[in-house]
Amino acid sequence: MNSYFIDTNIFLRYLTNDDPAKADRIEKLFNRAKQENLRLVTSHLTIAELVWTLDSYYKLKPSTIEDILLKIINTPFIEIPHVDLILQALDLYVTANIDFIDAYNAHFMREMDLTCIYTYDTRHFKRVEWVEIMQP
Repeated sequence: MNSYFIDTNIFLRYLTNDDPAKADRIEKLFNRAKQENLRLVTSHLTIAELVWTLDSYYKLKPSTIEDILLKIINTPFIEIPHVDLILQALDLYVTANIDFIDAYNAHFMREMDLTCIYTYDTRHFKRVEWVEIMQP
């Protein structure tokens, strides 16, 4: 099976269709991946960059971003390591109205059995019940 990494800009061009020629080529790639059993892989950092761009540049609502990401995550030929952590972070991002990266880090802390964080970002982490905020 051939495997390829998918970068953030591929998802963005496809989702926004801001460059129709590129979006068409990406759609052909996805169809080929489906038909030829290609393995397309991306990372949690790509997902984080995608969330950030859709939120800050395209001004999409967190619930809309969640819908988009769930479609990507549930695409059979796209593989994303740490998907459970991404799903948990996505839920917290939407329900607690905190940055996706903070949500990801909060769930990463939980996975690592950590409860205390040194941070000056109290605005977001105070919304996470299992996190104790400390400042140096």
